[in-house]
Amino acid sequence: MDPIIRNAVLADVPAITALYADEVRNHIATYEHEVPDEAEMERRMHGIQTAGYPYLVAEADGLFLGYAYACAYRSRSGYRWTVEDTVYVAPEAQYRGIGKALLAKLIEICEERGFRQMVAVIGEPANSASIALHEQLGFRIIGIFPGLGHKHGRWLDTVQMQRALGSGNRTPPSDE
Repeated sequence: MDPIIRNAVLADVPAITALYADEVRNHIATYEHEVPDEAEMERRMHGIQTAGYPYLVAEADGLFLGYAYACAYRSRSGYRWTVEDTVYVAPEAQYRGIGKALLAKLIEICEERGFRQMVAVIGEPANSASIALHEQLGFRIIGIFPGLGHKHGRWLDTVQMQRALGSGNRTPPSDE
C-alpha cells in the first residue's frame, strides 16, 4: 500500500480524533487520560500549523491511515530549533510502512524549515514498534525516564530518542 502523505485539513479532524481517542482510552502511547473532542483536536491542529510546524495525514484509496506532526519540544527560545514528533497509525494500517512514510516526510519538511534536532518521546520501552520505526530513520535512544507517567493503574517509563536534522548542531542556526 503506497500512501499519499499530505497536509492535514479540517476534514481530517474526525478521523484524527477517533484514532487518538482509541489511543487515549486503550493504550499508553499518550499519557493523556481524557479523550479530547473534535473541537479540541481542531484547536490543537490549528495551533501547530499556525506556529509553522507540519501536520500530516496518510491516506490510500480515500482511506485515512494515520497522522503525524511536529511541534515545539520546549517553549523556551533556546529550544526553537528542536521539534518533537508524533506519529499515530490506524490499527488496520500498522506494520505496512505507513508510520515510516509519515515520519520520513515529517523529517524532510522539518529540515526544509531549518529545524536542527528532532526528539521522540515514546511511552514505554515495550513500544518496540515505535522504537524500531525511529531507529530505522536515524534516531538513537538518549535515555529512559523511569516512572515518568501514570496511566491505566501503573507507572510508565518514557523513552527519549533524538535525531539530528540537516547539519544538526555542527553549525550555528541561520537566525542567530
